[in-house]
Amino acid sequence: MTDMVQATTAPTAARVSDTYRWAQLAIGVAAMVMIANYQYGWTFFVPDIQKTFGWDRASIQWAFTLFVLFETWLVPVEGWFVDKYGPRIVVLVGGVLCAIGWAINAQATTLNGYYLGMIIAGIGAGGVYGTCVGNALKWFPDKRGLAAGITAAGFGAGSALTVAPIQAMIKDSGFQTTFLYFGLGQGIIICILAFFLLAPKPGQVPNVVANAALQQSRRNYQPTEVLRQPIFWLMYFMFVIVGAGGLMVTANLKPIAVDWKVDAVPVTLIGMTMTAVTFAATIDRVLNGLTRPFFGWISDMIGRENTMFIAFGMEGFGIWMLYLWGHDPIWFVILSGFVFFAWGEIYSLFPSTCTDTFGAKFATTNAGLLYTAKGTAALLVPLANYMQQSSGHWDNVFILAAGANILASLLALLVLKPWRRVVVAHSTT
Repeated sequence: MTDMVQATTAPTAARVSDTYRWAQLAIGVAAMVMIANYQYGWTFFVPDIQKTFGWDRASIQWAFTLFVLFETWLVPVEGWFVDKYGPRIVVLVGGVLCAIGWAINAQATTLNGYYLGMIIAGIGAGGVYGTCVGNALKWFPDKRGLAAGITAAGFGAGSALTVAPIQAMIKDSGFQTTFLYFGLGQGIIICILAFFLLAPKPGQVPNVVANAALQQSRRNYQPTEVLRQPIFWLMYFMFVIVGAGGLMVTANLKPIAVDWKVDAVPVTLIGMTMTAVTFAATIDRVLNGLTRPFFGWISDMIGRENTMFIAFGMEGFGIWMLYLWGHDPIWFVILSGFVFFAWGEIYSLFPSTCTDTFGAKFATTNAGLLYTAKGTAALLVPLANYMQQSSGHWDNVFILAAGANILASLLALLVLKPWRRVVVAHSTT
């Protein structure tokens, strides 16, 4: 009742131009580009950390897992701050923490030092990520999948241009110097961008467009209500099982290439020659970015669940083919790119599905609650390393990941789609 009173008495601002909305989206994308390396650049540091200190790979990769846990599990708290105080302060603090995190890594000489550095960087990156995606969902109720996809693309593809510079700096100046310079540079730019971020006021954005393929709730669920909805936990489970496979490849791309003896093999494709691992990492990041707006845009037209069925099915097939053919350097590059293209869209499809189901008012917090599934998925990354260490090969890891994606694909079409139709129908009556 209180919500209804507030809705009728709250002053509404004038509609803003589409140019203004796209400018806000662009600022969010730029901030996402700046946090991309904290996750996607990590794989390049692992071999040098291992060589310098002699720790086993699974222990080092706990730093990556802790980064993802703190990047994701605190997003609902950060989202609450954003929904209450606006995006600017959260992104500003996030930029400072990102810089501090990698500065700690630059000085670390113990595993605990790296764990601490990645935890702090994770809290900062999560604040930036959750804020920018939530802001996109609010500014574009009429193009929710596309807007979330473009914003998430900044994170997926943002590190593509720095793959070669990071590797070159690690080689020339050492990984500690690389941690320091990239950490400080990216953190400072995030802090500058924070001052230009704004949340939309009531009336500034268009109303939701009616579309038979999109089931969109007219009701705004509180975060505490969302957690009591069984359909939320179905989405959460699907996010975890799809997310785990992609995170495993993200964290272990170089180690897998080393184990398969393709990492340093020169590969020539589309007129360019690079080592297989550099080529794969560059293409992976570009495709991992492009897939987010692409599948987000597709989902705006044909529906979220239909798009999930297609994308998750592609991912399961891609992981299986990488397992079969990835020992050839050219196929390693091509198929790892395919895997990332079929994986990255979870970061546009799940937030937009969540907001479609539970309303836009608390979009940042509710999408943040669902985003914690990425942290839960990250707990399975060290498990993949232990499976590999105990067996001496990656076979079981790839088979499990492929099967999980096929399961999620079927759940999207056969369970989530009909169930969500019922939930949304009840929330609009």
